[in-house]
Amino acid sequence: MQLIIHKYKNQLTAISFGLIVLAFILGGELKSVALIIATIIAGVPISLKAYQAVKMKTFSIELLVTIAVIGALFIGEYVESAVVTFLFLFGDYLEGRTLEKTRSSLKELVDMAPQEAVIIRDGVQETIPVEEVVRGDRVIIHSGGKIPVDGKIVSGQASINEAAVTGESVPALKKVNDEVFSGTMVDNGYMEMIAEKIGDDTTFAKIIELVEEAQESKSKTEKFLNKFASIYTPSIVVLSVLVYFLTKDLHIAITFLVIACPGALVIGAPVSTVAGIGNGAKNGVLIKGGEVMDTFAKVDTVVFDKTGTLTKGQPEVTDFKLFIDEEEEHLFQLIAQAEMISEHHLGKTIVKEAEKRNLSVTGKVTDGEVIKGNGIRAIVENRLFVIGNRKLMNQENIEVTPTMEAYAVQREKKGNTAIFASVDGKMAAIISIADKIREDAHRALADLRKNGIKKMIMLTGDNEHTATLVANQLGLDEYHAELLPQDKVDYVKKLKAAGHKVAMAGDGINDAPAIATADIGLAMGEGGTDISMETADVVLMADKLMQFAHAYSLSKGSIRNMKQNTYFAVGTVFLLLIGVLKGQVHLASGMFIHEASVILVILNGMRLITFNRKKRKEENELQLKSA
Repeated sequence: MQLIIHKYKNQLTAISFGLIVLAFILGGELKSVALIIATIIAGVPISLKAYQAVKMKTFSIELLVTIAVIGALFIGEYVESAVVTFLFLFGDYLEGRTLEKTRSSLKELVDMAPQEAVIIRDGVQETIPVEEVVRGDRVIIHSGGKIPVDGKIVSGQASINEAAVTGESVPALKKVNDEVFSGTMVDNGYMEMIAEKIGDDTTFAKIIELVEEAQESKSKTEKFLNKFASIYTPSIVVLSVLVYFLTKDLHIAITFLVIACPGALVIGAPVSTVAGIGNGAKNGVLIKGGEVMDTFAKVDTVVFDKTGTLTKGQPEVTDFKLFIDEEEEHLFQLIAQAEMISEHHLGKTIVKEAEKRNLSVTGKVTDGEVIKGNGIRAIVENRLFVIGNRKLMNQENIEVTPTMEAYAVQREKKGNTAIFASVDGKMAAIISIADKIREDAHRALADLRKNGIKKMIMLTGDNEHTATLVANQLGLDEYHAELLPQDKVDYVKKLKAAGHKVAMAGDGINDAPAIATADIGLAMGEGGTDISMETADVVLMADKLMQFAHAYSLSKGSIRNMKQNTYFAVGTVFLLLIGVLKGQVHLASGMFIHEASVILVILNGMRLITFNRKKRKEENELQLKSA
């Protein structure tokens, strides 16, 4: 029965409205009959919810309205009882529609999910539902098609619109060996890919799941308001009884009861939270819930990793200096084969350079070990390679001569990272790797300062010279170089102990411990690595620092909007109650103002859907011009 009533609640609202209109047309005794029927029809869903709340031993807004409506019927105020029940249901309908609208970003994401895939199996091309794609399938995507799964391109190239994943409207050119993600679309070109992540494991599926969870999670304000409502409702009932004893006027007491319903107060916070998270999702920023947004808005200190965060994370080998008598290409090949065990940006850069030189990187590595924050140790072709930073060389008692040190310092002063490589305990080569500062770094950092960030700090495992260069170019307040992952964690803890609200931005792999330690962890997603989605509170899907700036200003804007809604809702109820006690506000008119306040709160919350839209549009235009 309850399910049926809930299912047809909108129809009951419409019938109630029709009966109210009919009552005023008919007049006389039929008017009262029509109004009583309208009250009963609209009152049933309200009283059922009130009954359910009482069974759960909680006091709800519906309980207030039910008591008030019964009182209005008892004293013969049929117009008020009918109008109040209709307006309450209509307000409920508007709230539902609005929350649905604020979740439109999620709905758009779901609608973008591909339904079919074209694959080649046993030499035969076939179209199958996306759920039937298995790992290792060869998938074909033509121009205009959606990419159904995550994987790597093995043939062809294409211009891909990744807005669904990254929020970036500028298409990205992808070629062989590049990663592509489900939910993105091929604008131009043709490609074949191997499926690596399917179903719920795809980046796109995880984004939808995260946004759903985030929109369901509550902010501190919402949690407080829920507790407040459980105390507020019985308090209003007691106050209404008190008003009756003081005035001896049942009509005023009932009016007081209805007008005190905190509808706008209850809906204000969820609308702001959902709209804010929806805006973020649409712009490639995943904010994991209202509580994260609340904490993020209070952040005053930002700690950045360097490589892959402040810099592009796409470093290149700029020089390879040999210090032993060995054929250069062969030694570089062996170093690259050893680096195959590394997950670090710099290790991957060496492998990438070897591939560019057409050197095989598939050699057999034995006893490979990643020494976190320092480098690697591995045996290749029965030779022991130790590759990493100065600390690792010292740790392994490998001599770095003054000549070698002077060369390394010279390269570092030019903005390179010097990677030391030893063979069988003897220094063999120094590899110079350079990375560029992100194009949007200066603008993003300026935006963060403008919006309230007081302190910006860089923590990096890189050398002192490169760190100094980057910090000076970006105008950072502090920087600390040659740190291990644990050192970063300790520094974040130190900042928190000093009373700072700290956000840590990193690449989500080596910086995962520091990201988890900070009040707010932000990960540069690179299309959404698993660890960044799991560890971070906020994921920047396009690896753009301007997304960081947008996320921060959005969180502040959302909390500000939530407070506006709360103050407005409380103020409206307060003024209406004074009006009731003075005899200037009546039941129907008061309820009308009450529902109008709900609509205004909703409209205010919905402004967050278009938050910074103009600014984002200008940024996209700039990107298109520079592309």
